[in-house]
Amino acid sequence: MTERLRVAVLAGGPSAEHEVSLQSARAVFDALPTDRYDPVLVVIDRQGGWSTELRRGAVDVVFPVLHGPFGEDGVVQGHLAALGLPYVGCGVLASAVAMDKTAMRRAFQAEGIPVTPHVWFSEHDWRTTSDRQGLVKSLDWPLFVKPANMGSSIGVSRVTSMAELDAGVELALRYDRVAVVEQGVVARELTCGVLGDHDTPAASVAVELNRRGDWLDYKSKYLSDYELATVPAPLPGPVAEEVRELSLHAYRTIGAYGLARVDFLYEEHTGRLYVLEINTMPGFTARSVYARGWAASGLSYPDLLDRLIGLALARSGA
Repeated sequence: MTERLRVAVLAGGPSAEHEVSLQSARAVFDALPTDRYDPVLVVIDRQGGWSTELRRGAVDVVFPVLHGPFGEDGVVQGHLAALGLPYVGCGVLASAVAMDKTAMRRAFQAEGIPVTPHVWFSEHDWRTTSDRQGLVKSLDWPLFVKPANMGSSIGVSRVTSMAELDAGVELALRYDRVAVVEQGVVARELTCGVLGDHDTPAASVAVELNRRGDWLDYKSKYLSDYELATVPAPLPGPVAEEVRELSLHAYRTIGAYGLARVDFLYEEHTGRLYVLEINTMPGFTARSVYARGWAASGLSYPDLLDRLIGLALARSGA
């Protein structure tokens, strides 16, 4: 019998997405085929303490199921690289660029990838300006205000007036020192999973996110039992193909590896697609849209985990 690979599944972390990470990591831990893998759950608490310190030789590969700052921004990836441990997912640079909404948009614009009109400013700019309205004068209401470095819709507000903008920016600045303000568009929300190495990644079917209000907030995504997604998205063939092509373009643009989920806004009356963001460690339960998109593309959840671990080992030469 082939010796099982010991897989450290990282969970938790000090970011505001701690609870989401625990759900994702537990799903990965429970679904790893035990005939091939010997998983160990490593929980990182909110203060950054590890339940088990990792070292080379103690585990064969690491699956960092961590969301948000520390886990998805290149910090833990750099730590694992320094330890010489193979790990699932994007490297330091791709993780950092994808996590920072300003760097991500600059990279996309440089490559001709369509993004919504937006501005960004630092907390210092916000506190010292005498014309806060001037910071967003190039955009039309409604606006979406977000922390530059955060995910899972945490710290995000939809605003329709200067009073709401003030409150939205103050909320965003609780999570990061830079706020991003995006122009709202009347659009359907789509997402597409990418899987593979740098050179030959593949895209899943497109998935549509089902909104009951103006946007999907944290509560709707994680604390509600209503059907979050339609899989696959009901789209004209050319639009579905453009979603897949743009997903691969965004993936290559940031130098992603292993996996990513690319989120879109589809302005149906104009036919325009906007890339909203790319997530290098999306929600990872079997019900998450990333896994469901791949299941609809013919790759089961356990097989998806197996492919990701194989990619991690291939990158390290193990």
